[in-house]
Amino acid sequence: MDATLNKQLEPNQSKKHPPGLYLLFLTEMWERFSYYGMRAILVLYLTKSLVSGGLGMNESTALLIYGYFTGMVYLTPLIGGYLSDRFLGQRLAITIGGTTMALGNIVLFAHQSFTAVYVGLILLIIGNGFFKPNISTVVGELYSEKDKRRDAAFTIFYMGINIGAFFSPLIIGLIVDKWFAVHANGVLEHGYKYGFLASAIGMILGQIIFNAFGNRYLGDIGKKPTGKPKVSTTGVKEKTKLTKKEKQRVGVIFILAAFVVFFWAGFEQAGGAMSLYTDKFINRSIFGWEIPTSWFQSVNPLFIVLLAPLVSLLWVKLSNRKKGDMPVPTKMAFGMILLGLGYMVLLFAIMQTGSDVNHITSKANILFIVFTYLFHTVGELFLSPVGLSFVSKIAPVKFASLLMGVWLGSSGVANVLAGRLGAFTESLGYFEVFGLIGLVAICLGLILLSISRKLVKMMED
Repeated sequence: MDATLNKQLEPNQSKKHPPGLYLLFLTEMWERFSYYGMRAILVLYLTKSLVSGGLGMNESTALLIYGYFTGMVYLTPLIGGYLSDRFLGQRLAITIGGTTMALGNIVLFAHQSFTAVYVGLILLIIGNGFFKPNISTVVGELYSEKDKRRDAAFTIFYMGINIGAFFSPLIIGLIVDKWFAVHANGVLEHGYKYGFLASAIGMILGQIIFNAFGNRYLGDIGKKPTGKPKVSTTGVKEKTKLTKKEKQRVGVIFILAAFVVFFWAGFEQAGGAMSLYTDKFINRSIFGWEIPTSWFQSVNPLFIVLLAPLVSLLWVKLSNRKKGDMPVPTKMAFGMILLGLGYMVLLFAIMQTGSDVNHITSKANILFIVFTYLFHTVGELFLSPVGLSFVSKIAPVKFASLLMGVWLGSSGVANVLAGRLGAFTESLGYFEVFGLIGLVAICLGLILLSISRKLVKMMED
């Protein structure tokens, strides 16, 4: 690492963030553009009829595929994190991952069939396994452990995620439903394959930016694997054991990851069951123009972009108090409670519409789904970026990417669970499933709040 970059990483040297943060911001923005654009149309593509440009799959099967796909997307970072720690280094892993994900979207574009879906999704899963844990780890390496800017930096980085997530459903929604849609014999054929092509192009742009400017703004950060066993002067590999405190910190990561599973299981209904509910039961017409269903995937990232700077300032302000910032477990507990409250809002809409599209009397006001996303977004800001910051801060260096993979792996388990929960809406109904998710999220948030002090003691030096 060069001297200039070392200077940038000195704790509290400057209120400004190092320029490497903004390079990673742009890289993640384009990767999320690719992922969320594809995700916004995946279930719709699977379930729409063949004449409408889809594959004609039944909803419960499509939701299960969606759940397993999004689940594996967050489980493979365990493998990608291990390989980058031991052999590849984070920078090379990010490039491998981005390239593989671009290929996955190209396969989905090239051929419309179940085989292409499975091959494309497998490539996306593998690519994300290399990309996701490593870019977050590199962000953490820009700052020292005690740098007060860490949580604020991850919140800014999180804005990059959500700027990409905001624009992609809008642009890809227009591509699929307007620009490349074809009207034939009174039937609208959606241009889903061109949506997947746009996702591929977004991923390629992100990789060009990352590789063109990486050396300039990141120096040597992430180039070498950090988890290789050290070799002694005699040529024997040294095995460094974790200290008692490091083991306790790893334990805290696993405990919080267990709570996070249910948060994401509820949150990820957005791309599945909540998307289908919005498509059928929400009045999407404004001044006679019907909003594409995929556009609602942009509501959450829009709120993130608007609210993230405020939350970032809140963390900085709290960290400058005499008693310091709010503990990470406490922030995360409030995040879970807010998720549950969001579902309580949605229940009022379901009481009006019911769960059977064949017996619906009136559609629900669009504000119900908007306020649900608002609560979920604030909850996400209290939980997700601070969670990434927390893992990068307390994870032992030799297992940094692997433990980031564990953290992201909790989202993988959650997404599989989300798919199964979403599939139950077809048999049990939206009110029962969403109500259960909301109540459990609130209860788990209260439990986490009650053990917050104990977890903080386990983390402290």
